[in-house]
Amino acid sequence: MIVTLTANPSLDRTVALPGPLERGEVQRAVSVRQESGGKGVNVSRALVTSGLETLAVLPGAESDPVLAGLREEGVPFASLAIHEALRTNVALTEPGGVTTKINEPGPVLAADAQEALISLLLERSRGASWVVLAGSLPPGVPADFYATVTRRLRNADAGAGVPKIAVDSSGAPLAAAVAGDATEAASGKPDLLKPNAEELAELAAAAGFSSASTAEELEADPYAAAAAAAAVVRSGVGAVLATLGSKGAVLVTADGAWLATHPPVTAVSTVGAGDSSLAGYLLAASQGAAPADCLRQAVAHGAAAASLPGSTVPAVHQTTPDAVTITALRKD
Repeated sequence: MIVTLTANPSLDRTVALPGPLERGEVQRAVSVRQESGGKGVNVSRALVTSGLETLAVLPGAESDPVLAGLREEGVPFASLAIHEALRTNVALTEPGGVTTKINEPGPVLAADAQEALISLLLERSRGASWVVLAGSLPPGVPADFYATVTRRLRNADAGAGVPKIAVDSSGAPLAAAVAGDATEAASGKPDLLKPNAEELAELAAAAGFSSASTAEELEADPYAAAAAAAAVVRSGVGAVLATLGSKGAVLVTADGAWLATHPPVTAVSTVGAGDSSLAGYLLAASQGAAPADCLRQAVAHGAAAASLPGSTVPAVHQTTPDAVTITALRKD
């Protein structure tokens, strides 16, 4: 089973526009979609769609629309009751897939609620193969929350082994997840990290990578992306799955580096495409696939998600892994 933790879940509303966004003008929407969201929630949604056992752990009142949406989709979840409504995020999509997102901060999660959420995760992740810590952190939560959760998971007596841990976040929470001493017995560093190109550039710089690169440069040069990811792996992270937008993705482990590309698709919405990529990787990993084939399914899932409206997640039968080209890369 794969357990996801989404500390700052959301109700995701996607508004499709008939043409380019015109600032300061009145525009009529072509359509509006609404789904339960947040990175971890999206991963669980994608896994359920493909028939894999998963559980989404998140805060939220029983009557909250986010939890109602999960019930409607048949996504198993365990929630920590809170009094405030969860946030609503709005995505404006233009023809061609250009997406503008407006994300609310979310309700404040006090220290006692943070501890209760961690305890709920520890309880419900016993026997899990993977735990995914994903998304932004709500107000009141320290930046090192994911590193703390990782250490707590590795120190817990789960009775069925310690799950592997994947982190998909950004900014300070992502930086804190890879900081610290990797030689500690229960390191806060994850087994898998899933940055995009911008996040990878920041992480590589923090890891002391001497060749500074921008997100645009990393997307244009997969060898540079692999070298940057290798610097992060050397800092103690188990593996880096770096999504590069329409350029595909690279996977770097201690044993190798690979690039995966997919033929161009007609982009409808990029909302949640990275989350679907992570779900595809975990789906393949749960079936015992080799690293390069996990990468293959990750890119197939991401491409399929980009071709669907809103934050719709693809089922595995909607993906085309046979169309993905895998290339072995040198890491540095």
